Amino acid sequence: MEHQPFERAAIFGASGGIGRALCQALAERGTRVWALSRSPKSERAAGIDPLPFDLGDENSISLAAETMRASPPQLVMVCTGALTLGDGTGPERSYRQLDGAAMAEAFRINTIGPALIAKHMLALLPRDERSVFGALSARVGSISDNRLGGWHSYRASKAALNMLVRNFAIELGRTHKQASVVALHPGTVDTGLSEPFQANLPEGQLTSPAQAARHLLDVVDRLTPAHSGKAFDWQGEEIPS
Repeated sequence: MEHQPFERAAIFGASGGIGRALCQALAERGTRVWALSRSPKSERAAGIDPLPFDLGDENSISLAAETMRASPPQLVMVCTGALTLGDGTGPERSYRQLDGAAMAEAFRINTIGPALIAKHMLALLPRDERSVFGALSARVGSISDNRLGGWHSYRASKAALNMLVRNFAIELGRTHKQASVVALHPGTVDTGLSEPFQANLPEGQLTSPAQAARHLLDVVDRLTPAHSGKAFDWQGEEIPS
């Protein structure tokens, strides 16, 4: 079943490739979009209202949520995340490369940040109509689908995010009967996150941010409360936990 587009949406991480493309795609649908980033002025466009937020500053998340309270979004998408850290540290290929500080930073960005967004945004979702909270995750966060190992901090932080999505879905389902809380894998998208790992990709596997946004919204359009707590790829196929 495909639903009508949402009237209002909030995109956290709106300055990234996928986040910006989602803002544009939603605005083209006629959705009013709150575009949240550290540089909100650059996100201003027709139908898009920029808001400042910093993933590492919970107070900024709280203030942004309060700004949206009078006209809360029915769709919240968390498009933040990091595979290579700001200092250039990439995913570990072996347990011998594990570093506590780098691991903590991966969890701060990929797990704790989205969790704090959920803390302040889930309560804003309407109780009497359909709503979706989606967090960008990754197929490599699946424990049962892990065949290669490696990428320890990234895999573990995304697996933890998927668990939190499940937890949030259970709790929110008690009060918001029409809500869906899901993890979404956008595929391999031509953004800064994947750029260092694009060289050996098979032909056709890399998608543009605009394509990824369309695919993700197609999945969101088909979600029902029965899907809540699960992870899905860009084609709408469920990813095992």
